[in-house]
Amino acid sequence: MESTSLVLSIVSIANMSILGILICIFGKMYVKTRAELPLGMIVVAGMLFLHNVIGAFAYFSMEEIFSHEIFPYMLGVGIAELAGLIIFLKITLD
Repeated sequence: MESTSLVLSIVSIANMSILGILICIFGKMYVKTRAELPLGMIVVAGMLFLHNVIGAFAYFSMEEIFSHEIFPYMLGVGIAELAGLIIFLKITLD
């Protein structure tokens, strides 16, 4: 595996970890309150989780056709998503 695919996959796995935690937190909120907002947040977090699963698998399978010129942009998007998810997790836990 090339280092670029490995880095992108690690960022996707970190995103999936945080999203898994958020899904569990919102699941507990929904069970306690039966409110629609936590249910909606579960759906949003689930879609982002699916996006990262597909991305991580794509990085593994696209090594041969992967354009190295686009790597910094893809990494920037992944890191921006990771930063946003960390902030979202912190706000959710407060």
